[in-house]
Amino acid sequence: MTLHTDIPTRDQVTRLLTTRSPAGVSLYLPTRPESPGDEERIELKNLGGAAVEQLREGGVDRQSVEAVEEQLSDLVEDDEFWRFQARSLAVFATPESLTTFRLPNHLTSAVEVSDRFHVKPLLRSITFPQAAFLLVLTKGSVRLLEVLPDLPAAEVRVPDMPSDVASAVGKSSISDRAPVRRIQGSEGQKVRMRQFARKVDQALRPVLAGSDTPLVLAAVEPLDGIFRSVCSYPHLAPKSVSPGGGGDQGAAADGALVAAAREVLDEVHAGQPRDWHELFDRRTSQGRTVTDVADVARFATIGAVDTVFVDIDAGVPGFVDEQTGAVEFRETPDAVDYGVLDEISRRVWLTDGRVLAVRRDDVPGRGEVAAVLRFTP
Repeated sequence: MTLHTDIPTRDQVTRLLTTRSPAGVSLYLPTRPESPGDEERIELKNLGGAAVEQLREGGVDRQSVEAVEEQLSDLVEDDEFWRFQARSLAVFATPESLTTFRLPNHLTSAVEVSDRFHVKPLLRSITFPQAAFLLVLTKGSVRLLEVLPDLPAAEVRVPDMPSDVASAVGKSSISDRAPVRRIQGSEGQKVRMRQFARKVDQALRPVLAGSDTPLVLAAVEPLDGIFRSVCSYPHLAPKSVSPGGGGDQGAAADGALVAAAREVLDEVHAGQPRDWHELFDRRTSQGRTVTDVADVARFATIGAVDTVFVDIDAGVPGFVDEQTGAVEFRETPDAVDYGVLDEISRRVWLTDGRVLAVRRDDVPGRGEVAAVLRFTP
């Protein structure tokens, strides 16, 4: 299945975090979905020019600088690329490669030049993904839609998906009076709906395997509760939406479904910081939290951080020792420095910890960083 989205996968983030280059350039700029891209191209050109100038000042060889400059210029001139935009654009360039992500989050313009990429703002799109799957489930039909920011819903093809309750259980109708193992009437219909729900769940498994994208259910009782009782996908949203007119297809019907699904997604996201803070408070009572930047860097280096909160707008220039995690802070960055919070995020990510890129108000203690440890130090 091909997803029409630029939200990075975990493997893509890992590749960015492990890339090393003497000419690593990270650019972020705001974009508008309705824009033809003219203003955004100018902004990218200006940011790219600033990055190239920093590379030259940092003593990077002329051939590498020209290779980065050529790739950024090619992107500026790519008319097809600028046809579809989201709310922000992230660009990661080296002399050998250029990677872009169109993001649903509102990010400010930024230029970072180092031997590694500035990935922290990108992690915001993973912390609060604006995408969801919408399962429209009725007795007479079933569809899986992909809900993306600023784009119409797209139907996802699901192999082996049953078309309706009756055909899923080999009946012309579930209203017939034939007993189902001595159960008939409304009880028999529920048995058949449960069989149908299991087949839907089985069909979805390979499509949703490895994903952590929320699944919003559009169904009514009793099918809503029946599907929830058999659903194996761990990211099913707790609240459902109405499928409307029996799951009727059409742009207007799908638009109403998507709008309702996005409201559910907003509620899911709104509850996450509260849950994270409750976890932080519990671990604090157990002596398993730290909020000092130097302490978090040290614990991240030895793989002791389970969850880290980082302020996506904060910049802490400096250097983190590869072996000990000791931080050397700088008043202003120079050519060998990078963001300390970025490096903390990288080390937590690569040791299978959870990185939560949030605003300052959502960081416990409202500092630059806070961490939940895997054990009591």
